Amino acid sequence: MAILIDSALWRWRDWMWCHMISNTSLEELKTFAAELGVPEKGFQGDHVDLPEHMRDVAIANGAKEVSSRELVEALYQAGMRIRPELRKGRPTGVPKHKP
Repeated sequence: MAILIDSALWRWRDWMWCHMISNTSLEELKTFAAELGVPEKGFQGDHVDLPEHMRDVAIANGAKEVSSRELVEALYQAGMRIRPELRKGRPTGVPKHKP
């Protein structure tokens, strides 16, 4: 079980943001985020949006740095995110993304 965090690559409202997940459970993620003082509104279904200035705090408290690709793959492996090609309602004829 681990908390994973990617780089702060996304700009929103003049801040840079990163994503933080648990590769085990949403409960683990919510508990870790709450211990950091992250408000519930930062929770986005299967991840937490974290401002860049909180990233080092999360790492100091045990979050493991990974790439964005590794973070998403961990969500797929944990069954917390469904791959696009397996989602219901996907139109036929849409090409699958190949890594």
